[in-house]
Amino acid sequence: MILEKIKKENDIKELSEEELEILADEIREFLIQKISVTGGHLASNLGVVELTMALHLFLDLPKDKLIWDVGHQSYTHKLLTGRRENFDTLRKYGGMSGFPKRKESDCDCFDTGHSSTSISAGLGYAHAREIAGEDYKVVSVIGDGALTGGMAFEALNNAAQLKSNFIIVLNDNNMSISENVGGLSTYLSGFRTADAYLDLKMGVMNSLNKIPVYGNKMVERIRKTKSGIKQLFIPGMLFEEMGIIYLGPVDGSDMKGILRLLKEASNIEGPVMVHVLTHKGAGYLPAERHPARFHGTEPFDIETGLPSKPRVKANYTDIFSTVMRKLGDRDEKVVAITAAMTDGTGLKRFHNMFPGRFFDVGIAEEHAVTFAAGLAAAGLKPIFAVYSSFLQRAYDQILHDVCIQNLPVVFAIDRAGLVGSDGETHQGIFDISYLSAIPNMTIMAPKNKWELSDMIKYAVDFPTPIAVRYPRGEAYDGLKEYRQPISVGKSEWIYRESEIALVALGSMVKTAEKVHAALREEGIPASLINSRFAKPLDTQMLMEAASKHTLVVTMEENVINGGFGEHITRFYNEQGIYVNVLNIAIPDEYVEHGNVDILYHEVGIDADTILKRIKEVYHPL
Repeated sequence: MILEKIKKENDIKELSEEELEILADEIREFLIQKISVTGGHLASNLGVVELTMALHLFLDLPKDKLIWDVGHQSYTHKLLTGRRENFDTLRKYGGMSGFPKRKESDCDCFDTGHSSTSISAGLGYAHAREIAGEDYKVVSVIGDGALTGGMAFEALNNAAQLKSNFIIVLNDNNMSISENVGGLSTYLSGFRTADAYLDLKMGVMNSLNKIPVYGNKMVERIRKTKSGIKQLFIPGMLFEEMGIIYLGPVDGSDMKGILRLLKEASNIEGPVMVHVLTHKGAGYLPAERHPARFHGTEPFDIETGLPSKPRVKANYTDIFSTVMRKLGDRDEKVVAITAAMTDGTGLKRFHNMFPGRFFDVGIAEEHAVTFAAGLAAAGLKPIFAVYSSFLQRAYDQILHDVCIQNLPVVFAIDRAGLVGSDGETHQGIFDISYLSAIPNMTIMAPKNKWELSDMIKYAVDFPTPIAVRYPRGEAYDGLKEYRQPISVGKSEWIYRESEIALVALGSMVKTAEKVHAALREEGIPASLINSRFAKPLDTQMLMEAASKHTLVVTMEENVINGGFGEHITRFYNEQGIYVNVLNIAIPDEYVEHGNVDILYHEVGIDADTILKRIKEVYHPL
């Protein structure tokens, strides 16, 4: 097995051409076998096997710097840097991350997880190299999807000022682009990067510029004419006009062709883009046919491509999807927005049924929020469906463009709370803190699937900004009999008892129910309150909880700093109300990847840990 020869970085350079071809097949087989068991990002990784191999043949790691955008396509990179034996622990607690991690390897020079960051980070490395007078290559890899993010264009605009070499690899898996580029561009890109051509071009321009009066005009006319011709054929002229040399496109399965372009690119002073056409899921037919489903997959059967453990119950995203379809039927003013997450956020059915009222803005969360604000200002009812950790990117737009104007935009926040295997960059554990700090924002969280349905229906007619946060995974179907009508800032008493008041928000109501049952078994009476709203607080409920209980326990799946519990504690302090308060929340730290149940225990928000903490501070009168 050729793959077994790869013990560390740069070992790939010792292989023959025949062994390299075999290695590519072995890597694909290895990834399919391992990810079918662990789950993970499959389609994107299968598409960049040859590209990654070419990069490793080209670079001297870890001296040279290779920066992956998002990083979910870095599995081959991990294999080629000696991490094959750790793949059984992929995305498991304490095991190997599904993304590049500096603490994991010196060959991972920048942690990633969110998109559109690699060019900015690479540009930082390139300028640092200039300042320090060092000599190493810098390569940033970015996908065509990530290139839609505004941050990527900001970086491209800034990159033009760089005087030393900086290579940007465009990993383009949108096959429609190949038709727009064609063979002429491939020919011209190779011709334009030849040393003789570059020298000739600069020599002609310099000579013409020396001619008094007319020289500059001649240069400008030649440049405009040449650019005008190229604009007809070469999409890369967008980058050329920004001051970035464009090379390609090259077939993503052509390792030699990619390596040749990388070597040519390294001879260019300044930023250069190498355009590589890859194919998501390459080498595994189910992933080729369904790249979206195999983007981030659960364990699956290799023969059929079907999940090993099919879902038998609806998850919260499914519930949201059904409600959106019904709302679209009932109200023509309802519009839906996503940032490149049509399937992930459950908007596929809405898109199919109401294409004129559905907007996928690409990976551009900032634009999505202000776009929603414009729709709301014009009288429509926009619902922006987004993962919690991705909404962080649009904080300024939420504050300035939505909330200052008090516009009725609905934020449907999926993946709120611990999401598990994707780790620190994807845990949705900050949204209560960052949203509750904004005036005019209302925040809700449902206890079960029926309450999510009720909250979305309530939110769509709410007159001001409102967020509904709900977790990843199977929708809780307990407590069905408790379904009081929703009223702004009002909680729901599930059990009215005494001694201890469990004030739980959203997903933590399910956990609180377990804690309540355990306390009852020990003869300790406790009330259970479904808060429903993180903002505004139900002050009437809090006053009653303080007056009739000796201990108030707040429970949330959010970091403690700036969270639901801290706001309740502050309310009691400001009102001069003395009551013992125990805040159950995630500690002030980033939470790594792993099974969610394990993570609940590790951060102390599982039922057993909460029960233990309650018994430590509860002192009956």
